[in-house]
Amino acid sequence: MKATKTLPILLLSLLPSLAFAGGGHDAGNSTGPDTGHDMASMMDMTNSASGQPGKAADITRTIDITMNDNMRFTPSQIHVNAGETVRFFVKNAGKVSHELVIGSAEALGEHAQMMRDMPEMQHAESNMLSLGSGQRGGLIWQFTQAGYVDFACLLPGHREAGMKGTIMVM
Repeated sequence: MKATKTLPILLLSLLPSLAFAGGGHDAGNSTGPDTGHDMASMMDMTNSASGQPGKAADITRTIDITMNDNMRFTPSQIHVNAGETVRFFVKNAGKVSHELVIGSAEALGEHAQMMRDMPEMQHAESNMLSLGSGQRGGLIWQFTQAGYVDFACLLPGHREAGMKGTIMVM
């Protein structure tokens, strides 16, 4: 019985690696212009006020999130405890690509503007998950301090259409 529970847990812990293995936005397009911008430094969320990448061994719970073409996340309001490490299991139920990016409202706004200015931009950071139609993936995040953390889909027009949410860290 123990082995039957261990395998699914192991497979779920590998989801973030598999999701990032596909690359970032427009990962297959190597013919786009070199923007000269390092998105890793622009969206470096390591030890930020929003938290930091979590470790599978520290996960305290899993939260399911669905993204859809109505430009909404379900749920869009989430409560976690400071210090908690959460696995977000995300499903794109829509017919177009969507993403979930965790960060401060300011950082998300800056990143969204860059996405509009440089649509060929390629990136994959530890605080984001990009999924095509019907895809599922996971993201592990540790919330290090109390406050509000935002998340949004930063594909052009999606956040502006209401595809955003808030995580209350208590």
